[in-house]
Parts: sequence; structure tokens; C-alpha cells
Amino acid sequence: MNTADYIVSFILILMFTFSAATKFFRQKTMVQHWNDYRYPFWFMDVTAALELIGVIGILASFRYPGLLTYAAALIAALMLGAIHAHLVRAKHKLYMVVNAGLMLGLAAWLLFR
Repeated sequence: MNTADYIVSFILILMFTFSAATKFFRQKTMVQHWNDYRYPFWFMDVTAALELIGVIGILASFRYPGLLTYAAALIAALMLGAIHAHLVRAKHKLYMVVNAGLMLGLAAWLLFR
């Protein structure tokens, strides 16, 4: 991994640790979004757990580099789901997917480096 890969990895670690925490602790805005998506609340916990698995995979990839591909693919899949939830299920405006799009791009960077 080069310096850019480490920077991208740390950004994803920070963002998805925060994202998982907002879901696990049922932060008010996250609950509102989840209501907009019309997903059951148990799925919020599943999503948060998958986000943490992605974070753990990135952290573990510092020791076991082969894990990075799997962690990045998981995060990319989660971000595709987030974009779908915002645009299709909740019918949010396009600006609502900017963060998910950026995280998808960072995950893609790690996948296709």
C-alpha cells in the first residue's frame, strides 16, 4: 500500500466507524432517514454490523493485505445500497447521495488500485 491507499483507508475507517455508531445508537437523523427508506429497524443493526466488519477488514489489511479487497468490496456494496435507498426508496434529492458517492469512490480506489 502506498501513502494514498493509507489515507483513503483511514478516511473510510473514520467515516464507517461514525456511521455504524449513529445506527447502533439510533441517532435521531439516522432514524428519520431509516423511516424515509421504509426499511425495518433490525436492518439498521445489520447494516451497522456490516459497516463495522468493513472497518475491521480495513484495519486487518494493514497486517493481512489480501483482506483489503474484500473490505473495500463490502463497503462499495453498502454504498450502492445507500445510493439506492436515498434515490429510489426515499426519493431524496441528488445532493443526499454525495457522501455515499464519495465513499463509493474511495472504496473503488482501494478495489482497483
